[in-house]
Order: sequence, then C-alpha cells, then structure tokens
Amino acid sequence: MKRKIAAIGLLLLMLSCLSFFVRANADEAATYNAEEMYERAQSAVFYLRALNGDNTLKASGTGVMISTDGIAATAYHVIAEADHLEAVFGDGRKVSSIEVLGVDDQTDAAVLKLPAAVGEHASHEGKASYNALRVRGTAVKHGEKVFAIGYPMKDTPIITEGIINSPKAEINGRDRILTSAQIASGMSGGPVIDRYGRLAGIVSGSMRTMNNIHLVIPMEQLRMLLPASTK
Repeated sequence: MKRKIAAIGLLLLMLSCLSFFVRANADEAATYNAEEMYERAQSAVFYLRALNGDNTLKASGTGVMISTDGIAATAYHVIAEADHLEAVFGDGRKVSSIEVLGVDDQTDAAVLKLPAAVGEHASHEGKASYNALRVRGTAVKHGEKVFAIGYPMKDTPIITEGIINSPKAEINGRDRILTSAQIASGMSGGPVIDRYGRLAGIVSGSMRTMNNIHLVIPMEQLRMLLPASTK
C-alpha cells in the first residue's frame, strides 16, 4: 500500500513538473528566421513615392505600418519637400491622400497617417484594417539578430539579415543604431525588425567610413512623434 501511495505521489510530482515546463515554453516568445519573418512582416511594409505637384517622382523609399488604423513610419529625408505621397503595397494596392503627422529633420524620423482602408481591406466597422508591426518597447543590444525589409526597386521588396553592431552611436550629432543588415538605396524608411517580429528601428542610411555598417533610427526618436494611442 505504501509503495502504491509513493508511486502515485511520484506520478503527481512528474505531472506537476511537466505542466510547469509546458507553461514555461508557452510563455516564451516565438522567434523567427528570415523566411518566416518576411512572411509575417511583408504586408505591413510599402513602397513610398514622394511626388511633386505635377505628380512626377521626387524621391522614393520605404514605409512601415505601425498601427492597424493607418499610422505609419518612414525616414524624413524620403518625404522632405514632397507635395504629396503615395504608398504602394505588395499586393498592388495604392494609397494616396497620406497625411504627415510629424517629422524631425534632426533625427530623420517621420510619422504618417494613411486614410481608412476601403473594400476588402476595410473592417466590419468600415475602419482602416492595415497589417502592422508591433513596436518594440526596449532598446536593442549589441549582437542581437535583426532583419531589414525595404524596396530598393519598385515591385521588388527584399529582406536582409544581420546583427546590431552598436545600439547607440553618435553620428553627425545624432544617436544611431548601427547594423550589419545590408541596406540598399530605396530601403530608407523601412523597418528593422528584431527576431520576435517587433519594430526595433527605421532605416536611415549607410556609413561611408565603415563598409557594410548601416544607420538605423532608434525607436525612442520615432516614439516622440507618435500619437499617444500608438506609443
């Protein structure tokens, strides 16, 4: 009888331990490789056209949705002095009448507001229903794996992979994240995403003095321009 009780006790202990490990694993945030990251994030990234008053192209770059109700981010130098903007998503959808909510030419950050989605992209309430990335709430660290997505050419989004070389470097009087994720012309304004799928920064440019080291706008600089509901 004592042996039976002991066996039952051991079994209950094993089940309790198993339950703990299952809960612990469930609580761990999922991480993604490059293929999985692109599948999850690409619909939130768009080709951004900065247009003159006569609709000729002034500049082009990349933007990223950071809320389902139409808030997006990009780099200021992409949209500087443009008369109006047009976003082109990977599914071919074009969105115009984009409002500039805030810019900071010193940090190169810019926040946009896209109009409410229509047709198949609208929610049941008729409001915007954009796919968006979660915004990371903490600073990046040395050596973290990150991904960059952007449009070096229209209709040609790409993803690159690298690490955080430095979470904070003063470049021309501005704090910048440095990353080895490859950046091509046209990717400015696009997202730099951590391995959990969170927006960790916005592509700003490249280093002329360091090969294969690129500049990223930290989230704290972008967050200062965001509406309170998005922060």
